[in-house]
Amino acid sequence: MAEKKDHWSSEAYQHSASFVPKLATKILQWLDPQKDDVILDIGCGDGVVNIQLQDILAQGSGSIHGTDSSPAMIEAATQAARKAGASKCTFEVVDALELAQAPHLQRGHFTKIFSNAALHWIFGSSKGSPSRQASVFRAARDALAPGGVFAFEMGGLGNVAEIRAALLSAVARRVGLPKAVEHDPWFFPDEGWATDMLENKVGGWKVERAEREYRPTQADAGGVEGWVRLFGAQFFEALKEGEEREECIKEVVDVLEVVCKNPSGGFHLGYVRLRVLARKL
Repeated sequence: MAEKKDHWSSEAYQHSASFVPKLATKILQWLDPQKDDVILDIGCGDGVVNIQLQDILAQGSGSIHGTDSSPAMIEAATQAARKAGASKCTFEVVDALELAQAPHLQRGHFTKIFSNAALHWIFGSSKGSPSRQASVFRAARDALAPGGVFAFEMGGLGNVAEIRAALLSAVARRVGLPKAVEHDPWFFPDEGWATDMLENKVGGWKVERAEREYRPTQADAGGVEGWVRLFGAQFFEALKEGEEREECIKEVVDVLEVVCKNPSGGFHLGYVRLRVLARKL
């Protein structure tokens, strides 16, 4: 089987998406981490949030175990935790779609599970397959102790709609819409989908809170182009490397620098976040 391509770079992420962990405040409040919590993080990225929780967990017997499908991000997270002396933080390369095949994470001993800005990628890579999406929530349920909670935030319906439209249009003009859609890596649902998936399709969950928030977000130091090159990379794989791909990227960036320009300065991206707090029954 061909090795799965790693699309992520910690350096590029910090240059064009450092706001992602910084804007996790609300979902962390929902998680309500306590000093003795044993937490599993699904899609931990470069571990910034995990290391932030070290101060709380260091006061007790708690710990946080970060998982991500990207070896590059796990390596960056491990190094950052080591440098920070964050002994309560451990990390491991695990694809969330294969969480059920990790027996050591299925023992029902975690008190809480956390996920920030990851599930829309994970479910997008499953091509919207309800059975594969359900498998993630089923594995998360089985990883939790009875009464444990899963607090997650992901892209919600309408997330970065202007960027997604620009990407699909530019790529589709060159290879056709069906192929462009095949390379769309995202899945952005609403509250109704989350409740139905957890309570009905998977079962064993009670959704205690769910909301969608429109949250315009200022582009990072990398600007619109940095965002498009990092997060839109999989769209451009529909095109051959070289001049055609670079022309397509430029077209997308040129359009978005008009659409996303803030008259007060910088560029704003139309983020919509879906937050959910679910408890294992």
